[in-house]
Amino acid sequence: MTSLTVSGRVAQVLSSYLSDVFGVMGNGNVYFLDAAEKLGLRFSPVRHEGAAIAAADAYYRTSGRLAAGTTTYGPGYTNALTALAEAVQAQIPVVLVTGDAPSSGARPQDVDQAAIAAGLGAATFTVTRDAAGSITRQAVEYALTKRTAVVIAIPYDLAALEAADEELPAPSAPKITDDVDGGLGQVARLLAGAKRPLILAGRGAHLAGAGPELRELADRLGALTAGTALALNLLQGDGYLGVAGGFGTDTAAGLMGEADVVLVAGASLSPFTMRFGHLLGPDSTVIQIDTALQPTHPRVDLFVSADAKSAAGRILQLLDGEASAAAWRAEARKRLAEGPAHHAGTTETADGRLDPRSLAIALDAVLPERRTVVQDGGHFIGWAPMYWNIPRPQDLVMVGTAFQSIGLGLASAVGAARALEDGRTLVLASGDGGFLMGLSDLESLIGAATSAVVVIYNDAAYGAEIHQYGSQGLTEKPMLIPEVDFSGIARALGAESAIIRSLTDLSALQDWIDAGAKGTFVADCRITSSVRAPWLSEWMQAKQEAKAAVAG
Repeated sequence: MTSLTVSGRVAQVLSSYLSDVFGVMGNGNVYFLDAAEKLGLRFSPVRHEGAAIAAADAYYRTSGRLAAGTTTYGPGYTNALTALAEAVQAQIPVVLVTGDAPSSGARPQDVDQAAIAAGLGAATFTVTRDAAGSITRQAVEYALTKRTAVVIAIPYDLAALEAADEELPAPSAPKITDDVDGGLGQVARLLAGAKRPLILAGRGAHLAGAGPELRELADRLGALTAGTALALNLLQGDGYLGVAGGFGTDTAAGLMGEADVVLVAGASLSPFTMRFGHLLGPDSTVIQIDTALQPTHPRVDLFVSADAKSAAGRILQLLDGEASAAAWRAEARKRLAEGPAHHAGTTETADGRLDPRSLAIALDAVLPERRTVVQDGGHFIGWAPMYWNIPRPQDLVMVGTAFQSIGLGLASAVGAARALEDGRTLVLASGDGGFLMGLSDLESLIGAATSAVVVIYNDAAYGAEIHQYGSQGLTEKPMLIPEVDFSGIARALGAESAIIRSLTDLSALQDWIDAGAKGTFVADCRITSSVRAPWLSEWMQAKQEAKAAVAG
């Protein structure tokens, strides 16, 4: 290998795995960024360190390709912690390259960064002069095989020193072991005997590329299909019920509750997916196939640790005959056609502001069909998966839901915008509270996006808290946000924008799209806080039931 600094060796090894880096330059990573540029890595600057990992995280969720975030040591590192925790909780492979205390010993201003990362569940790999390359490779392989975030720490006193020469082996392919001869045979027998089978796919099935096999399996069985929000439309076709959980319709949920055998592929069965225990019937047999080592929910009756794609293919080989539940699909089609859809919203509200449901429907008709949607966390998170056409699972990037945070949306939009290479329009959905938290990176998005629409559900409040706690009589003063003119801020930073007070105001967005949809358009949508999302009502009811059970 040619002579490189320690930072250069880290960048060199990373360049064999990724092409994009997001971050903020500082003392601790300036040598790394210099080396990354010389190696041809594309650096997208963000304006707050919290955006570095969030952007790299969303880049992976959108494209399936690894990216890195980078910060300086100390305060730069601690600023990135919320996004790092979200990536760990969401099981997203991502790399944080950061400066660290000198190898000779901590300075007065240093903190124990490795201990902090460990508290979040992220492993830290601290490079040395002798093994900077091999340690970097070990870190990346760990992130990819464990599906998690890792930290690569470069001690400050080593960053610009010459690294030792190393002979690095080629990256090893991850090995997956499937329980083919044992559990999958029993799975095939249960599915073959089912009268009302349901296949529920999650993000793990999407990442495994299992959609075609699971769709074929459903057609062979005559099964109904559904997906979590992160596997939206993966199994779309005859018998598709849509999203499982609080974003789905009551009619679809009723059909899921009647299934006698449920095959769960690559889904963790979160409380939201399970409608807080009310999604599946008490007598249904629940089978889970996942790369995890054990079941992720107590409702699972049979668990097989396997790759969803290869497992579904093997089940197809083990099945005899054709669909045994054709009548089940016919009944489902009839009930879905007759049952109520999502509420269409109203044209008038008590405070005169927009109903977010009717706004969502109108936006779906206006936004470009080729769209990738990024969502921040907040009360509004259901409106996109409920009302918008989102073509593929990778076209819905929901950030903050794993760690229950808000404020990562703008940063995530930067990463998703960099990942898009096929002319799609990036659509960011955010609340006003979360948007204000990440406001500095509106400038980053404007610089990174070829075509982006920002939809701000602006209710001048922290909406979820208004519904959860304001409704109980708690003071609403800390829950309110003075009305912000996001349209004016956007124009000052170089975006086109409009305040949307009525559905007719969306004509400004339509004109921008008709003109080519180039650059960034910010739609500051003034919505009412009087409409409570169905998913939040379910959550609040579940909390009340839990309290009542404890009291009883």
